[in-house]
Amino acid sequence: MYTVFHPELAELATALHARYAEFVSGGWSEERLGRHQLEGFRRTVAYVRERSPMYRARLGGIDPDAITSLNPETLARIPFTTKDDLRTHQLDVLSRPLSEAWVYYETTGTTGASTPAPRGNVDSLHTNMALTFHSETILRRFGADQVVGISGPNDLHANGDTFGEVCRNLGIAVTKLWPLSPLVGFDRALRVMRKLGITGLICTPSMALSLAAAALEAGTDPRRDFPVKVLMLTGEVAPPALLDNIGHLWGAEAHNVLYGSQEASVLGAGAGDGGLYLTPLINHYEVLDPVTLRPAEADAAGVRCGELVVTHLYQGAKPLLRYRTGDLVRVHPAAPGAAIPADRLDVLGRAGDPVLVNDTAVTTYEVEDLLLRHLRGHTDYRIVIDRPAGADTDGITLVLPPGFEPPRAAVDRTVEEASAALGVPVAVVHGPMAESAGGAGPVSWKTARVVDRRTAAPA
Repeated sequence: MYTVFHPELAELATALHARYAEFVSGGWSEERLGRHQLEGFRRTVAYVRERSPMYRARLGGIDPDAITSLNPETLARIPFTTKDDLRTHQLDVLSRPLSEAWVYYETTGTTGASTPAPRGNVDSLHTNMALTFHSETILRRFGADQVVGISGPNDLHANGDTFGEVCRNLGIAVTKLWPLSPLVGFDRALRVMRKLGITGLICTPSMALSLAAAALEAGTDPRRDFPVKVLMLTGEVAPPALLDNIGHLWGAEAHNVLYGSQEASVLGAGAGDGGLYLTPLINHYEVLDPVTLRPAEADAAGVRCGELVVTHLYQGAKPLLRYRTGDLVRVHPAAPGAAIPADRLDVLGRAGDPVLVNDTAVTTYEVEDLLLRHLRGHTDYRIVIDRPAGADTDGITLVLPPGFEPPRAAVDRTVEEASAALGVPVAVVHGPMAESAGGAGPVSWKTARVVDRRTAAPA
């Protein structure tokens, strides 16, 4: 309704809707997209150089009109923005005063000082338009009578507002039930889910597992007693094997729905064909070698792997220019017939935190996918990397919760395939889940499940 009171925003919303409708239907050529990205990039450079104290100081020698292409040579003249920049400069990163934002969020501060993440109306119109069009390809297949539960944080966090608006755009009812809130809790969340007949859940993979575990502990069956048809997951690395297990637990489809962050907002979004796609109308992307910071080389299939670097193409409260996400990604070229005509994305883990197994770098994504591929029905797990005293090789142990008994053949196959792929001994055991690579409580709502005991620090 707020656009009724701001005609310029109503006009922008209408234009963005028309633009996205044409794009997702395949109506944009590569040339048109290239022009759009170049124009948006130049506007962002000019905008932040004029309005942001931090960018004004570092972009004095950059002429936006002189940017005639987005090739590596041109981009290399523009400095990166890093997480440390955001922590150091805080409100000086902003290109609008806080009074012109509609809402203030901030990062959780689990890896350093919290940083401001306000959203203006222009920000939300661009990002939520993209997320709405992507989410529609998932949700429209489940009919009109849907009620979606949003089980993520709301205080100082965009999760509830963002997905609430997306579902409202699609005419879908929502309820916000965050089990870690002292006002809700798991028992009440499950009661509301059954009472309302919740058909969809938006949460992290860990929360989907935790809700299933709580349901089982209460004597109910997530598959039988809850009419959940779809889980839309965000916030954590979620390889196919983990998605399959979550879907199995709930008797539903499980999708990666959003890749992004508090500071950078929407960077990728899911679709009904199971893919996670880039959002090139609102972001320009680079995939760089995290060591050399040169463009990553594509393989024979055109797939690039490296650190994702992003520039916002919309000019809101806090556009970021060449922002190093710190995330290691794999980007596949757009495929004919895909649900969204954009490059497809796999989020593999942190670029600066590789998991070294016998001095060979592997990703969290690969390790979890290997070890979970044949196991269904578990509600928690830990993957522990260790080198026992006196051993000359690393070992990996998959720890499953007591009471979960997978078929022996599935365990044997897991051990055989993972040992061969990783080149180290692999074991599957039962044990407590107390040791976690993530924090507890509502601040750390993401759970890392790979624990490296060799360094006494999470991988």
